[in-house]
Amino acid sequence: MTKSYFQGLLTAATIATSILGLSISTANAGSDKNLLTQIKDRGTILIGLEATYPPFNYQDESGELVGFEVDVAKALAERLGVNAEFVPTKWDGMLAGLETERFDIITNQVTITEERQKKYDFTKPYTVSGIQVITRQDKQGDFNTPADLTGKYVGVGLGSNYEEWLSKNVPGAEVSTYDDNATKLQDLLVGRLDAFLNDRLAATYLLENSGGRVVAAGEPFDKQRMGVALRKGNEELLKALNKGLDELRADGTLAAISQKWFQLDATK
Repeated sequence: MTKSYFQGLLTAATIATSILGLSISTANAGSDKNLLTQIKDRGTILIGLEATYPPFNYQDESGELVGFEVDVAKALAERLGVNAEFVPTKWDGMLAGLETERFDIITNQVTITEERQKKYDFTKPYTVSGIQVITRQDKQGDFNTPADLTGKYVGVGLGSNYEEWLSKNVPGAEVSTYDDNATKLQDLLVGRLDAFLNDRLAATYLLENSGGRVVAAGEPFDKQRMGVALRKGNEELLKALNKGLDELRADGTLAAISQKWFQLDATK
């Protein structure tokens, strides 16, 4: 991607859910007992994601939905013998959309936490990452450890695990929440934020396309594992998804997709 894409990211908050060729249909309102059967009968699996979160899932300059998780989701759908149909949704409404059956699963870097596991089922992890502090170049030396966030204005995604992590581990941080990455980034650049937290893999991509305006500060921390999220009670679907992930891992597909987007294997 070029610098022009980075500039476009600053206005990505205006991206709606008008992705060419992708319909926003509602999952079958019937019983979840046989969701896998419903998906196969339908011929599509409905997948929730943001579509504004590069390099995981986003629209490229031609408007096509691309990214690491787009490729993973398509490969998983193929293993199930169906097509992947994506349902773009803002992060703060993502888990609620799963509960209301707007889609069948989520592939949007959903961190597996004990709290979330009480409400949702997760597949085996398909991404392993950590939290990275992102700041302006002139403040890079201010953040060597997470404790350095104390008393600083820090941006996080609304309802994200980063927000929860800060409240538990750095209660002295002045936290601002955002429902899109573009506004968070812009607020950092104009000085409303001292830093924001992001996935280390997304951070790498952002830095490569920032023209040097933002940098990573300190080492990534708090190792995290991300899995496909689905509603509880769908054991057949969960088993099928795990089987698909196992096959994609065994034949090298997962590693190849990761190398394509990150130049490293972030799947284990």
